[in-house]
This record gives sequence, structure tokens and C-alpha cells, in this order.
Amino acid sequence: MAADTAPERALRTLIVDDEPLAIERLQILCAQTDGIDLVGTASDGEAALRLVEALKPDLLLCDIAMPGLDGMGVAQALEKQADRPAIIFCTAFDQFAVAAFDVAAVDYLLKPVSGERLSKAVARVHEKLRQPPTEKPQPTGWTEEFWVPHRSEMIRVAAADIDRIEAERDYMRLHIGQRSFLLHQTISELERRLDPNRFIRLHRSTIVRRDHIAKLRHDGLGVWHADLADGTEVRIGRTYLQAAKAITGR
Repeated sequence: MAADTAPERALRTLIVDDEPLAIERLQILCAQTDGIDLVGTASDGEAALRLVEALKPDLLLCDIAMPGLDGMGVAQALEKQADRPAIIFCTAFDQFAVAAFDVAAVDYLLKPVSGERLSKAVARVHEKLRQPPTEKPQPTGWTEEFWVPHRSEMIRVAAADIDRIEAERDYMRLHIGQRSFLLHQTISELERRLDPNRFIRLHRSTIVRRDHIAKLRHDGLGVWHADLADGTEVRIGRTYLQAAKAITGR
């Protein structure tokens, strides 16, 4: 017998953007995308909250940078609602990706949004809705994953997969195996977000996952290095040497 292949219920969707041309483009993409039932548009955050209350949408396609109440403010205002709509941010800026994770957005699309990326994001919302309700885990207070720009899209990176992080001017380079991604974030802010039981700062410009450190050694002149599992060598700054040595129990 063939498996049940009933189509997904279309998501009642509200577009929130202060730019008329951006709204028009998203309207066209929504009309071309399976699984979307467009129920309205809002040009500012306050109007978006009123329409959410009146229309009970399943999904918000929401810009971030808007005058008055911005997209993050909308997400924060809806955060405590038990039946809050899923949120997909659609923005021209990649620097809000970390904050987007903090408000539990389902996806983060860079403008101009492509039909393919919108379809993938909608599929992710459907997948989330199919999952049975479970008791929410207690928040740890540490960031477990990041959204990072890659070509014309944003992708999720699990914190547990990051081998090391190196500062490059105003960006952080996240090294994951043979790949790396740039994240617009200061190293101090990133250090504050990462679990100190999992990550350690070894230099003013370097953070390393603790279990990725193979050994510590010094050159006989008082300079210490950490050799990582992938063969990378990281010089340990004097400020961070005591914490690094504590890994060995000394």
C-alpha cells in the first residue's frame, strides 16, 4: 500500500517589511512557493503585532531593520506567546544572525531572497510543526548554534562542531574541519556566549574547543603553544596561560 502523501497544510503567512518593493517581491515569491497562504502584510513592527493578534498567522516573513519597533523587537514581543508564529527573518544584513538565534527564529534569509531558499525555509517550518510537542529543555545560558553567512545564504553551525575561532578584524573565523566561516562578532562577545566548559581562550585573538587540544608544550624560552588535533599550532598568550595549564590539572 502506498504511503500517505497528503500535502502539507499551507502556512498562514504575514509579511513584515517597511520597503514596498521588498513586500512586493516577497508577495510574488509567496505566490510561487508551495505551502504558503499569504494572509497580509505590515509595514512596521507595531502593525505586525496588531495583525498577528487579529489574523493568527503560522509564519512571519520579517525584516529586521525597520523604523520604530524593529524585527527583533517583534520577535521578542511574541516570544512568550504559547502559540507564537514561526519567524523567518528576511534582511539585507548578516550581522543580526546571532541575535536571531536568541529569539528562536526558524531561518535567516539574506535579501534578495531566492525562491529556492524560501522553499527550504518553509520546509523547515513544516518540519518543526510536525514534531510532537515536547517539554522545553532548560536553557543552559550558552549559545548552542550560530547562523553564519555563506555565499548568498545563512547556514546553521553547531557550537559543538567548532574546532577553533580566530579573530579577523571585525569578524571571527569559525573553523570546522576543513571549512571555515566568517561571523560578524567581537571575540569578547563570542567568548561570553560560549560554554567555558567546552571552549577556552588561549590568545587575545583565538578561542579553541577544549577537546580539540592534543597537547601543550613550551619552547624552552617561556613561550607556550597548544597543538590541536588537526595539526594546527596556537600560541598561548601570557594572560591565558594559567587557565590553559589548568586543563592538565596543574
